Amino acid sequence: MTKVHVSLPAEAERNVQAFIDEVDERLSSAEDTCEVVTETLVDLHGDRAAYERWQAGKDLSAAERVRLQGYDPCNATLESEYYAEKDEERFEESKYLQWLWRQFDATPMADNIHFALRFRQMLADHLFEECGENCRFFKGISFTYGHNISVGDNTVVHDDVHLDDRGKLTIGDRVSISDGVHLYSHDHDVVDQTEIRNFHTVVEDDARVTYDAMVRAGIRVGTNSVVGARSVVQGDVPAHHIVAGTPAKSIRVKPGWESVADAVEDRLVNRQDEREIEYDLPEDLDAFDEFGRTLTPPDVPDAPGTESTD
Repeated sequence: MTKVHVSLPAEAERNVQAFIDEVDERLSSAEDTCEVVTETLVDLHGDRAAYERWQAGKDLSAAERVRLQGYDPCNATLESEYYAEKDEERFEESKYLQWLWRQFDATPMADNIHFALRFRQMLADHLFEECGENCRFFKGISFTYGHNISVGDNTVVHDDVHLDDRGKLTIGDRVSISDGVHLYSHDHDVVDQTEIRNFHTVVEDDARVTYDAMVRAGIRVGTNSVVGARSVVQGDVPAHHIVAGTPAKSIRVKPGWESVADAVEDRLVNRQDEREIEYDLPEDLDAFDEFGRTLTPPDVPDAPGTESTD
């Protein structure tokens, strides 16, 4: 093993565990989640005195009021809130928990590893569709929703990773996701980028996705495989293979696994279409196009391969 066990001093450990247990218990109860998130952030940011003055109707500066109301997730909007195909009922709850996750990362305690990893594990148990045991989630992880993510046991997700679960994202047991990785589960049409397709993206057991790599929506990263740093994965990664490059290709099989690894000839096979997640939009949807562009291709008379309309 390359690591050693680390622990906090006894009193610090008691306080940390008591706080995590308190938040966990409140989130598990019938108490309003928005209120739990608000009060937890007020206390983590050391703003309890100002918050109580505000609740008592006492005078505060405009900056103080904005700061205090910002702890309440009901007063915030997230980018994913604008996505038309989202599950409104599930999103309402996951938004509050995602806000707590993000704003916790803005506190000094987010850098206290022994505390922060356990706090995020507790939050993941509430936020994700499924979360296994002994997972480690580091600082700066972002999600689309959170509720379309499933994670197995003993998985680690490092700093500044984006877990896009606009479609669905499944991560297996003992997976390692390195700093700066982007795992996508949605894609845009090349002509009309407002047209979205959602997919199920899978990272199987014992896989490693290393620094700053990108895995395209609907791709499967196979068991015990490795995605090299800064690779762009546009096809399924076979089990036990090491892939690298843009687009990623298999460069070798992991030593000792040659007898059970499938051969790969050239590029990885894209099976994205097999993992598409269909969705319906409400008929009364009040949609808007943020770009307002004309998407009809221009006519090019007498261009090669075309017929004249004259």
